[in-house]
Parts: sequence; C-alpha cells; structure tokens
Amino acid sequence: MFDRLPERVQVYEVGPRDGLQNEKAFVSTEDKIRLIDALAAAGLGRVEITSFVHPRWIPALADADRVAGHYPQRADGPTWTALVPNMRGFERALKAGMREVAVFMSASETHNQRNINKSRDETYAAFEPVFAGCAEHGIAVRAYVSTVWGCPYEGEVDPAAAADVAARLLALGAYQISLGDTIGVGTPLQTRRLLDRIGAQVPLETLAMHMHDTRGTALANCVVGLEYGVTTFDASIAGLGGCPYAPGASGNLATEDLVYMLHGMGIETGIDLDRLVDAGALAQRLLGRTLPGRALQALLAGRPSAG
Repeated sequence: MFDRLPERVQVYEVGPRDGLQNEKAFVSTEDKIRLIDALAAAGLGRVEITSFVHPRWIPALADADRVAGHYPQRADGPTWTALVPNMRGFERALKAGMREVAVFMSASETHNQRNINKSRDETYAAFEPVFAGCAEHGIAVRAYVSTVWGCPYEGEVDPAAAADVAARLLALGAYQISLGDTIGVGTPLQTRRLLDRIGAQVPLETLAMHMHDTRGTALANCVVGLEYGVTTFDASIAGLGGCPYAPGASGNLATEDLVYMLHGMGIETGIDLDRLVDAGALAQRLLGRTLPGRALQALLAGRPSAG
C-alpha cells in the first residue's frame, strides 16, 4: 500500500491568508508579520501571506498592501503568494512586488456565484487579463478549485466538472491546481475516484490538495493523494480558518498534523516540527484562544513547563 510514496512533499502554508481571513477581530499588521516570520523560520518554503480582495469583502486582510510590501521576493528565500480575484487585485499585487499570485473559482456553479458573484464562464473571462498580465511580468499563477468533493448548496459535485475547470485553468497558464475539499466531506474512496477522473484529464504532477478537517478525514484523504503521487498539500497553522462563503466549512487541515504524519511516514518536508509548534503557539497567543490543531496541542502538552 505504501510502496510508492514520494520521498519529499512540499507543504503550502495558507494560515496567514485562509486562516486569518475569517477572524472577526483584526490582527494587526505587525502581528501578521510576526506569524509569517515564524512560519518561514520553521522552514515553510511557500507561504500565502494575504489576499488582494476588496477590504469590504475580507476586512480581516485590509492591510494586504502593507503585509505584501514587507516581503520582497528573494531567490534564496520562501516563495510568498497572495490571492487575487481580478485585475484590480493583480495590479495591487504587482505594485507590492509579488512574484506569485493565486486565483480561485469553484467546481460548483452555485458556490462560484455565491463566492465571487460570477458564473464560471464569467470567471474565466475575468481571469484572462490577469493571466496575460502575469505572463507579461513573469509572475507565476497558482489556481484554486473549490468544492471539488462537495458543495454546501449543491451537495455532491460531478468530478467531470472539477476536471474541466482544472484543465481550463492550466490552459490559461496556471502552473499548479489546488483541489479543495471546501466543506470537509471527502472520504478516501471518493478521493481515489476524483483523482482517477481528474488525473485522466490533467497531469497529476500539476495537482495539489487543500483539505478541510471538518469531519476528521483530511489526513486520510492526504494519504490517498500521496499514493497517487501528489506532492503538494495545503495546510493552515494550528488548523486556522475555512471559507467565509461556505457554511460549516471550518477546519482547515492543521500544518502540524500534516507535518507530524509526513515525518512519521519517513517523508521529507524541510520543516522543523519544533519551530512549527512555536509558530502554532504564537498563533494561539495572537488570537487569544486554543486552536484546533491536534498535533499542536499534543506536542505543546509534552513540553516542559516554563516554571
């Protein structure tokens, strides 16, 4: 069963964006930077640091320009990424010096309408100038496809729809497609069927997985992805966040849970788990509450007390 696992996996950290976007209390720019710095110090090589969505829609990330401007891209440093919804967001990202951006849409037509107020066809049309601008300026584009495993409005989603969206985004110029279980309904057998169907239309090496742990199945689904040769997995420090436009979608896969499992399976990540726990503990202090990451709580409990 485990004889074909990859030797190394890349963990794509989404906590500073996907995690903090749901927070009702605004986390200061300085504290966001402290958290991002702690994640980089733990060895995370790809970190999504903010979103250039209009502050009216995501007020928690209203300081996107300041946060992004703090992180110039260096060849020897982490890859910083920011979410952009349209040309206005792209222009802000370009001005801030971003060298990679992420775009997003849904496999479910209803969720796409509720999330970004556009049909899927309208979304492709809005993306065309964004991809053209990125190509002109040498900016890499990653693409999210949400509601691949299920939709809060439509229920089960046809895998063919997700495959078609992934293929079209790759054709536009995305280098990687992150498949999202936005409401955390996925099971391992369903994941096999999805990867069989999507992998028949797009190269498996272009895929990443973005799992939510709403029902406790995120890691099990990741193991299936590993068996299929997926080598990039999204995760959020301490299990922060979810989707503000998907009711019941709390529970991003915790980065500590994912890294603990990968290291236990002998898979390299380049991440220092002790420092990652430090970053998770910092996130808890900044937000003033216990966060849902299981490995974080277990590893913190095993540390000697300061006294």
